[in-house]
Amino acid sequence: MNTTPTPATWRKSSHSNTERECVELAALGGAVGIRDSKAPDAGTLLLSRRALARLLTTV
Repeated sequence: MNTTPTPATWRKSSHSNTERECVELAALGGAVGIRDSKAPDAGTLLLSRRALARLLTTV
């Protein structure tokens, strides 16, 4: 089930390829949505901005 609030403006890196094989992000109020561009209706991971910053620092 996709629980993404609408409307969301999904963005991906300008370095991603044209075959839609990337991760997309959207600002959703105080959270950030993350989804697979190949399967946008498969679901969305919602993280707080702080949690996303920690994830990116760790990766």
